Amino acid sequence: MKIVKAVRHTARYLLGAALIYAGIGHFTFSRIAFQAQVPPWLPLDPDFVVLASGAVEIALGLGLIFISRYRKQIGWLTAAFFLAIFPGNISQYLTQTDAFGLNTDEARAIRLLFQPLLMLWALWATEAWSKTKHEPKV
Repeated sequence: MKIVKAVRHTARYLLGAALIYAGIGHFTFSRIAFQAQVPPWLPLDPDFVVLASGAVEIALGLGLIFISRYRKQIGWLTAAFFLAIFPGNISQYLTQTDAFGLNTDEARAIRLLFQPLLMLWALWATEAWSKTKHEPKV
């Protein structure tokens, strides 16, 4: 059990670091590429969406790393975030938009498969699916 706990802990930290890195990218080196993933039907300015989602990614990443008391809740929020941005990945596939080296339909389709894995990663690494222990009522 100690090994599983250590692996979960490491997975949570890695996911947190990846989210922080991606979130920083929303504000800097990948800002334009992230705008390409904003669905054209979304009635918001693509730059606003990129900046807002970047801020959320940074907050979630920091939460995963530094706020262990609420890790399960942060795990659910992270999974929900990955679900919320999934339409951007679908839009990138449907509109055949090149970004992040995804310049073929096959590459964009494979990328779609990773979004559910990210959701599962967030839930597993934070033990969000584990059973809650209840104290017996006296």
